[in-house]
Amino acid sequence: MIKTYINTGSKDTRSGFGAGLEALGNQNDKVVALCADLTGSLKMEEFRDQHPDRFFQVGIAEANMIGIAAGLTVGGYIPFTGTFANFSTGRVYDQIRQSVAYSGKNVKICASHAGITLGEDGATHQILEDLGLMKMLPGMTVINTCDFNQTKAATIAIAKLNGPVYLRFGRPKVPNFTPDNQNFEIGKAVLLTEGTDVTIVATGHLVWEALEAAKSLEGQGISAEVLNIHTIKPLDDEAILKSVAKTGCLVSAEEHNFLGGLGESVARVLALHHPVPQEFVATNDTFGESGTPEQLMEKYGLNAATIEAKVKKAIGRK
Repeated sequence: MIKTYINTGSKDTRSGFGAGLEALGNQNDKVVALCADLTGSLKMEEFRDQHPDRFFQVGIAEANMIGIAAGLTVGGYIPFTGTFANFSTGRVYDQIRQSVAYSGKNVKICASHAGITLGEDGATHQILEDLGLMKMLPGMTVINTCDFNQTKAATIAIAKLNGPVYLRFGRPKVPNFTPDNQNFEIGKAVLLTEGTDVTIVATGHLVWEALEAAKSLEGQGISAEVLNIHTIKPLDDEAILKSVAKTGCLVSAEEHNFLGGLGESVARVLALHHPVPQEFVATNDTFGESGTPEQLMEKYGLNAATIEAKVKKAIGRK
């Protein structure tokens, strides 16, 4: 029998970030927060109100925000920057590369409204390239969480890691199903269900969809093993290889362009160590468009139904 996960109530992952940041503010007086005119959207109000001397509103000046954050690390502070994922990466890539990654600064780049689930704001804001941009930077840790509880835990955990981190989360309310007060281990995949026919590796909003797909597949006599890959870099190669050694094929699922995302990182691991058939659930080298998150996830095939179809295709290639 496949393990059942209970949705304890839909919550947005950006609120998980806000809750984690609030907790950090009370735990560590070296934690500071910077925001580019999106305090409410990033759920940073509680930190701002409780620690006004450690909160910096820089306005719509994201490049300056990254530079200020890098400078604050020199004084021993742990800066958390907050804005939309598109502005956290694409708009300020030069500053991140030069002032943070190249310099090895202890900056936590926290990005909300990632992927197409940003919704109605449309393609200009729906970045689907950010994981690729950030994972290519030497020394950058890249994390993409799946629900409120995991985002809160990840926010707290990254403060203890000395070095640059990109933490990606989202706008819409999604099922909250991982344990409260969980132990978040950077770089360690979470085995959600055990299976023998196919491995599904999923990240972010697609983790719940992978679980839904696995439940449906079980009713069709297909045993799926689901891994929650919350850390894109460093990738848990060992967990992936252990799983495919048993199942013999794999499906990757992510709310990101298939070029440069989780799927490509997994494909590299398989190509080097244990080649097996792999299918991708991701956007297909395209920009997004305006629509509700539900409409867009359906149109671009980022859902349980597509994962099921890809599973059957991967199994057929074994």
